Amino acid sequence: MVTAPVMPLAGNPLHRAGNERRDPAWLGDALAGERARFLPVLRLKVPVTAGPDSAANHRLAWARRGDWMEEAGDPILLGLDGDDPRFAVDVSGCPEPAAERFGLGTGVEFQGLRTAAPSLPVGDAAIATQARSLLGWHERHPFCAVCGGETTVRNGGGSRSCTACAAEHFPRTDPVVIVVVSRGGRALLGRSGRFPGNLYSALAGFMEPGESVEEAVRREVGEEAGIRVGEVRYLFSQPWPFPGSLMLGCLAEGLSDEIAVDPEEIEDARWFTRNEIVEALAGRSEVLSVPQPIAIAHHLIRAWLAA
Repeated sequence: MVTAPVMPLAGNPLHRAGNERRDPAWLGDALAGERARFLPVLRLKVPVTAGPDSAANHRLAWARRGDWMEEAGDPILLGLDGDDPRFAVDVSGCPEPAAERFGLGTGVEFQGLRTAAPSLPVGDAAIATQARSLLGWHERHPFCAVCGGETTVRNGGGSRSCTACAAEHFPRTDPVVIVVVSRGGRALLGRSGRFPGNLYSALAGFMEPGESVEEAVRREVGEEAGIRVGEVRYLFSQPWPFPGSLMLGCLAEGLSDEIAVDPEEIEDARWFTRNEIVEALAGRSEVLSVPQPIAIAHHLIRAWLAA
């Protein structure tokens, strides 16, 4: 039996305040209170304290309310840290958006999440994931999909409301199946043309309307690699905020051997032996590299080895 690991980018410690955020008076008090803290996000990069390459010395940098907020985007409620409200704020439009501008002091730099997450504590990386996903969604939805009218932030960023037709829009999460297929002691991995070097990963694809997870796995593997799939077993999931997906990790049984790659989907797919994958995970392979631990594919590959 495979024990599910604590997945990178998951494990958010904040209480999301789903009921409280619907009360305008409560939200106003939370915004104005002395205990409120704000995460300035600059072009989807988060502020991180500098320090030695140790997770214990890297943290998200939180700002207090200041006049800089007059030029920033709407504060988006992330949740409560105990009784303390935590907000994310898009500061991409602020002039001179250096860390000092937001009262963060020296020794803080804005980093992309892929760079920041491995050196952050689990909870901080998850909060940064939530902030990036939410602010990215708000940035992409200034207009109503129903009538084209302008939308405004509602419920502290929990939704957007159309000013013309009153339609309400909610942050979107797109489910993606990702799978390691095995047959005869080998694992099927594929590579995109965007992958560097000799990197191969688990096969993945967006679920389509009306599909179960199992059906999506069989369809995607068939489309991308031409392999027929039998049993599908769900293992664990991961939020993936690039821009807003939920990765549904599976192991599956391959029923055929001959690979037929669809070049519009992936560049290549191959069967790899257990020894080849063990060598790749150890960094000793010259023919194969696998995704880093930030990605669910890394943990699926390890789960296949342990199964």
